[in-house]
Amino acid sequence: MSVTGAPQKLYAAREPVFPKRVSGRFRNLKWLILFVTLGIYYVTPWIRWDRGPELPDQAVLLDLAHRRFFFFWIEIWPHEFYFVAGLLIMAGLGLFLFTSALGRVWCGYSCPQTVWTDLFFTVERWIEGDRNARLRLWNAKWDVHKWRLRLTKWLVWLLIAMATGGAWVFYFADAPTLFVDLFTGQAAMVAYVTVAILTATTFVFGGFMREQVCIYMCPWPRIQAAMMDEHSITVAYRDWRGEPRGRGKEREGMGDCIDCNACVTVCPVGIDIRDGQQLECITCALCIDACDDIMAKVGKPRGLIDYMALTDEAHERAGKPKVSVWAHIFRLRTMIYTALWAGIGVGLTVLLFIRSDIDMTVAPVRNPQFVVLSDGSIRNTYDVRIRNMSHADSRYTISLGSDQPFEVMLEGQPGASVTVPLNSTLLQRVYLVAPAGSPAAGRERTDVRLWIEDEAGTGRAHRDTTFFGRPTP
Repeated sequence: MSVTGAPQKLYAAREPVFPKRVSGRFRNLKWLILFVTLGIYYVTPWIRWDRGPELPDQAVLLDLAHRRFFFFWIEIWPHEFYFVAGLLIMAGLGLFLFTSALGRVWCGYSCPQTVWTDLFFTVERWIEGDRNARLRLWNAKWDVHKWRLRLTKWLVWLLIAMATGGAWVFYFADAPTLFVDLFTGQAAMVAYVTVAILTATTFVFGGFMREQVCIYMCPWPRIQAAMMDEHSITVAYRDWRGEPRGRGKEREGMGDCIDCNACVTVCPVGIDIRDGQQLECITCALCIDACDDIMAKVGKPRGLIDYMALTDEAHERAGKPKVSVWAHIFRLRTMIYTALWAGIGVGLTVLLFIRSDIDMTVAPVRNPQFVVLSDGSIRNTYDVRIRNMSHADSRYTISLGSDQPFEVMLEGQPGASVTVPLNSTLLQRVYLVAPAGSPAAGRERTDVRLWIEDEAGTGRAHRDTTFFGRPTP
């Protein structure tokens, strides 16, 4: 309770942010990244890649039904999940690297929330006008004009959101086929549910919540402090050059800042960078473009707001030359992150090129552990799973080493060979028989090595297992 007895409000209503349009080198960079990232997202599922008659001709495909991932000529199977894990680790290390070197550069330029919010801002300016026009519209009464503009804007937002959700599901099935199925009502219910959820979240997050997602929902602003130090480059205001700020003709003894608030009106999260480093800042650098434009107009040097490190302040206050950007970037922490990131990438690349198109697993059947046949020989049973990861049907021969006197028999097969269709897995029951009186038949355990070899001579694989016999008393 307050002193007056009235209850204190624990919730403050959101103040809407209407950023002003700005132009400059960082705004142009953001436009470039926006077009490239959105282009990749929307176009990639439609890139065709010949995968034969049994698979969709799609370059990038997450085939959940068969638990495989296709990326152009690369095919990842379920037992190769370490590739996916490695890529996720690389993504995490990359985020640590960029944050340590350049602050929240990911948030300011490439984060999906930033990209789609930027797109929604563009639509809003195109329909409702720039900052002042949108402010007037916000405060205006709900008449026909306001309803027309708002409904038009929301409709365009909804179309963008639907395209976003639709593009996502195209990564999980053949895009042209699923596109037709979605509009003819023949797609699976999970596709419609996924599109609906992604459409709703994109529409709400990009259109209405905007900076609230970055400030309250995203955990990264609270984690980034552990990734940054005094050498990390981020957007900052040179207060030792700009203060004391003020407007008017009488500016003798005043700093370079004319208190025009241009840096505030372009900020997509509605902060004043002149107040120092803040959790809300996504380092999009639009305030740099706005301030540089004003400095050029008033005849002052650019860079009042700029990318800099905390150590630059001490150097500049002391009149020393500014430290090179590269000196801030290439330091021990960033080099360690780079080495780890590159090491994992090289390791994954090597594993990708040395892997075989053949893979097998061997599981002994231990109930019973062995069977004594009528002629006194000992038989063990194994379940052998063979993966044919090539793009053609292959016939494989199952055998043992020449120094192992076992007979190999395949259940349901006349010989020791079996055909495995392309891009599929076959479970084959295999019997190993040790003749009566042989050392393996009278020994409790014998190590054996099972081989599979493509009869076309393109590859082979092996797995070690154990043969159990009946020890001689």
